Amino acid sequence: MTLRVGAFGPAILTLCLGLALALGGCQGGEGPREAPGVSVAAASDGVPAWELVYDLEVDGNADLWAVSASVAEPRRLTSSPGYDGMARFTPDGERIVFSSERTGDWQLFEIATGGGEARRIRTNDATEYQADPSADGQKLAFLTDLDGPERLVTMDFATGQLRELVRHGKRTIFGNPSWSPDGSLITFSSNWRIGHQIYVVDVASGDVRRISALTSGGCEPRFMPDGRVCHVNRGHMGGSRSTLVAVDLETGEEEVLVDWPALNYDPAFSPGGSEIAFASNITGEYVIYRQRLSDRKAWRVTFGAGAARYPDYRP
Repeated sequence: MTLRVGAFGPAILTLCLGLALALGGCQGGEGPREAPGVSVAAASDGVPAWELVYDLEVDGNADLWAVSASVAEPRRLTSSPGYDGMARFTPDGERIVFSSERTGDWQLFEIATGGGEARRIRTNDATEYQADPSADGQKLAFLTDLDGPERLVTMDFATGQLRELVRHGKRTIFGNPSWSPDGSLITFSSNWRIGHQIYVVDVASGDVRRISALTSGGCEPRFMPDGRVCHVNRGHMGGSRSTLVAVDLETGEEEVLVDWPALNYDPAFSPGGSEIAFASNITGEYVIYRQRLSDRKAWRVTFGAGAARYPDYRP
């Protein structure tokens, strides 16, 4: 099954569910290893209560699943013939916005956190996906190629009104928009001119600036609760491993959060910022892990066959 998804947008196949990719240095290479210092207990040691939604690929198809500290077994949220993935909770924790190709092309849907029937957010013939709700719940940032090349837009939930925020040219591949905690900025990736890099855009003014190093680039950015931006750093030359780094927007200082000898992707952060959840292929197949940032203690979250990707914490 081929899939147009992830940090490299619809022009690149199979990025975000761990299939082969050759453009931009953000996927490829793997081999089974041991995850360093990982507990097999998903909830232990007095860690705060948590709940995650994630993609799970089984028999060539991906659906949404949820797992929490209080429930022993994961529960399936969607079951459709098309890929469902890249889920994000709304700020109230009551709904999940996700991307799905169940209609034949990527479109945006939402579903109640407890499950049920999914509702289509927008209806058109475009590719629209990779959505992130703002912290106040009033707007949605996502990628669309409606009426032209792929670009980053925001939508007002109440009125449905769109605003084009960033357009980088006809062949640009965008990825993974993420709102800042205060709603003033959106981070995203783009391969505009100089390879895949991480940018932030000021929502009010539309001013854009690059925050990743030219020599390394990056993909899959995500704002952290403390205002830093975490992203995947693999280097333009690719390779069999990637790190997750946090960038201070004021100083440019970087901190490595995850440096396992594997491909580590899809960072997400607990509401209080004490944990990072991510996907790693350190065992040979993508698995979701949680890691406490204070001491780097980690827990394996998903088990069994099938690649698990794109975790998101419930607020």
